[in-house]
Amino acid sequence: MTAQSVNVRLMLRTYGKQLTSAKRLARFKRALALSGAQDLVSISREARRKELVERIAQEVIENLLVNGQDNPVVTKVLSDLEQELGERVLFDYPLDGGEVQILRQTTEGPQEIVPDEKMRIMRRLWEITLNKVDDTML
Repeated sequence: MTAQSVNVRLMLRTYGKQLTSAKRLARFKRALALSGAQDLVSISREARRKELVERIAQEVIENLLVNGQDNPVVTKVLSDLEQELGERVLFDYPLDGGEVQILRQTTEGPQEIVPDEKMRIMRRLWEITLNKVDDTML
């Protein structure tokens, strides 16, 4: 009989602690709501879609640059870029972890592209990728 009353007391004490914690949390939430610190930010569908398209485009570019072209979207992006540039380009990451190199395929072999042109190509790569991802998304 004593074992049961001890168990009941422990159970009631645990419930009491949980109830106290719940009351504190409710007071905290009310105070937070009254202070206006918990403003809800609503993002329109268009903004959410844009953010998602940008995230997927970033992943596509990383697949293009790091893993090579093993995906249909990546292949299409690269072919559109090369068609626009009028030449074949190669993307290469140095083993030392430096930034990506863009090489132009020539008859004498690959040649590195100058920094200004590299920025223009990267910008155009981003634009083409965004358009392709946006076109393929529902």
